[in-house]
Amino acid sequence: MTTPRIAEVTRNTAETKITVKVNLDGTGQARLATGIGFFDHMLDQIARHGMVDLDIQAQGDLHIDGHHTVEDVGITFGQAVAQAIGDKKGIRRYGHAYVPLDEALSRVVLDFSGRPGLVMNVPFKSGMIGSFDTQLAHEFFQGFANHAFVTLHVDNLRGDNAHHQCETVFKAFARALRAAAELDPRAAGTIPSTKGSL
Repeated sequence: MTTPRIAEVTRNTAETKITVKVNLDGTGQARLATGIGFFDHMLDQIARHGMVDLDIQAQGDLHIDGHHTVEDVGITFGQAVAQAIGDKKGIRRYGHAYVPLDEALSRVVLDFSGRPGLVMNVPFKSGMIGSFDTQLAHEFFQGFANHAFVTLHVDNLRGDNAHHQCETVFKAFARALRAAAELDPRAAGTIPSTKGSL
């Protein structure tokens, strides 16, 4: 019986108050309240397609804009995933996914490398999706990569509709995260690195 891979992290600043609870071995249940409707919709994709249980409650300075809230949710989610993944023994480490939605197609590749890094190429066709500034997708993934200590490559290969572009990115991220965090029965108890640590 493996130990449940769960974590809860709270981040309080002058700009935001955020609590993230994550269960990497969940069933895709989500309880989300960030104050940004489209962002909640994207976080729901992570839960559903990543098969993680996700509870994110955020209060931020939305009277200014969504920047601090989205970035800090990314940071806090990354910290929670880092805690939940633990010493990384027995995980597959690498994950990738291609996800289409109508005309849009995105690819995400993720490595629990211990070395934070983000390469993101998503030429959004619109600056806003509802009240969500599309530039903030980068801020979310940057915060996540830095604090989950993952290498993350995010590419939108094609797309004409910003909603579709963003949704394929988040769904592909979810699938890649699920694959990388999955426990490999053939590698139980071992670190997936020739270095012996990640």
